[in-house]
Amino acid sequence: MTAAAQMVQSGMLNFERAAALARHGLGGLGWTAAAILCFLFAPMLWRVASVWASDQPNWRNARWDSADLAPDPAQHPEPIIQFYAARTYGWRGILGVHTWVVFKPRDAVAYTRYEVVGWGVGTGIAALRASQRPPDGYWAGNRPTVIADKRGEGVDALILRLREAVRAYPFPDEYRLWPGPNSNTFTAYLARALPELHVDLPPTAIGKDYLPPGEFAALAPGGSGVQVSLLGLLGLTLGMREGVEVNVFGLVVGLDVVHPALKLPGIGRLGFGG
Repeated sequence: MTAAAQMVQSGMLNFERAAALARHGLGGLGWTAAAILCFLFAPMLWRVASVWASDQPNWRNARWDSADLAPDPAQHPEPIIQFYAARTYGWRGILGVHTWVVFKPRDAVAYTRYEVVGWGVGTGIAALRASQRPPDGYWAGNRPTVIADKRGEGVDALILRLREAVRAYPFPDEYRLWPGPNSNTFTAYLARALPELHVDLPPTAIGKDYLPPGEFAALAPGGSGVQVSLLGLLGLTLGMREGVEVNVFGLVVGLDVVHPALKLPGIGRLGFGG
């Protein structure tokens, strides 16, 4: 047998050994890793396709008007607190939502709306703002959903605490899209300050796990569990309402046990119940 033939035969044997190893050893791990990556990124690819296929207007021409979700103060004199979430504009909406809070004391004729936005922050404008937009307004054309609603007896006292929490927010002049602080960092901070509100921040609320400086553990925003987080990049949340959530680089994968559902990046909840 010539030297060249021996080299070919040796190469084929090595290839066969590598193939066998892939099938019986590394191959199993490889398929598992591929399945996990598919589980994580397939929902995001679906969101990319849906946003790409949509005909979104320029944000200046998009809808910002009321979605008719907030109770009319003229017909509802009781004190009310609501939290809202809506998909963000353009490519940001592939993965995330924008959240904000509104409230009105008893007999008030209008709502107060607080939110954190990044527009103008680099020029010295505060990120935390009392907004003049409708309490339940579309966000750049995206219809909001109510993620918390508390009204009636005892809510006036909660509104006082809510105002204090707004004033105590540790990042009023800072905004960073990822991993935070951003609008979801703000609403999560308020939710932890008033756990009885049971704010159901969705898994697409990127930034909700970004904790104040020096803190690595906290009450979960939903008020029924606890969480650990490293700068909003890595974390774990466990709770009755929150279920199990794993945060990897700001993307959340989880399982809702009480209302059976998967929590997926880009998609949010996928299951039954609310």
